[in-house]
Amino acid sequence: MKRTNTAVWMEKYNRWQIKVQKDGLRKTFYSSTPGRTGQREANAKADAWLDENVINTRLNVEKTTAEYIEQLKLTTSKSHYIQYEYYINNWINPKIGRLKIEALNEQHLQSIINFAYNKGLSKKTLQNIKGCMTSWLKFCRMNKYTTLFPENLSIPKGAATKEKAILQPEDVKKLFLSDVTLRKGSEQYDIYINAYRFQVLTGMRPGEIIGLKWSDIKGKDVNLKRSINVYGEVTKGKNDNARRSFQLTDFSQQVLNDQKEMLKQNGITSNFVFPNEYGDNVAEKTYYQRWRKYRDYNKLSAKTTLYELRHTFVSITKSLPEGYLKQLVGHSKDMDTYGVYSHEISSDKDTAAKMSQDIFEGLINDQ
Repeated sequence: MKRTNTAVWMEKYNRWQIKVQKDGLRKTFYSSTPGRTGQREANAKADAWLDENVINTRLNVEKTTAEYIEQLKLTTSKSHYIQYEYYINNWINPKIGRLKIEALNEQHLQSIINFAYNKGLSKKTLQNIKGCMTSWLKFCRMNKYTTLFPENLSIPKGAATKEKAILQPEDVKKLFLSDVTLRKGSEQYDIYINAYRFQVLTGMRPGEIIGLKWSDIKGKDVNLKRSINVYGEVTKGKNDNARRSFQLTDFSQQVLNDQKEMLKQNGITSNFVFPNEYGDNVAEKTYYQRWRKYRDYNKLSAKTTLYELRHTFVSITKSLPEGYLKQLVGHSKDMDTYGVYSHEISSDKDTAAKMSQDIFEGLINDQ
């Protein structure tokens, strides 16, 4: 947009001033530099704002967050947009929802993080709220609502990291010795016992366990291609690194053999490795409930969640070289770039499997 006026010297205030208007919004820009240099500075500020090509700056924040959520519903999984919708409805909109998007600045966003911190939210949750806000603002910039780019947002240094409740060595031994649980008031065989054991032995996420199919296993290689979330949605995994492969150890191979035998004895036919009694993928809620029943009935020392079985694996195998460990659990940022070194990756997987086997052998077989 081209301006038709120029900055004028305000003798009373000893500065240059220019007023411009765009999309019904009027703004004033100043420069205290004397002479024509100051006039050019004020004009340049006005021109920069006019050229930003920002529209609809009078929208309330809550209007833009509503539009953002609608876009997420079309482009992401239900679990993702529900999480962000929660952050927006409970932490973002209550603080800045009625604010005009044009008035929004980085301190408003930092104040939300600081407020959540003072309410005792964990470091991880604060990081998630920050991620939600930066993603929403990216949406706003793409829609020309604002040019705000919050590059200095920070998490308070005192933010607490939630302590993980992992299985202790004695708990791991119990897990591999006991296959019974309490169900309908009586002791019964737990049909998900091999799923629990496989999680501890591989570091897989619960959704990955639920989505694992026999076709994903070729010889000793396991290729993780999907995850099934709490809403029953089949996804490609938590992130790009989640799509990975690893090699079975002797222990994890034995667990799969036990699982095949259990399915055969119970007349269960399924494409899934760890299905429910009907051969379908088990619902994540059911899987969690059955794990809690098993955990409590067998008096495992920690109130470990299914996801924390993954942390148990990482803790037990922490003596593995970091590169191997990241490959196993899907944390390696460089995994997809190793295509030209496939023979090296194959060797790494074999080495990681052998080292992991040695670690668990010392733990499980130790009397």
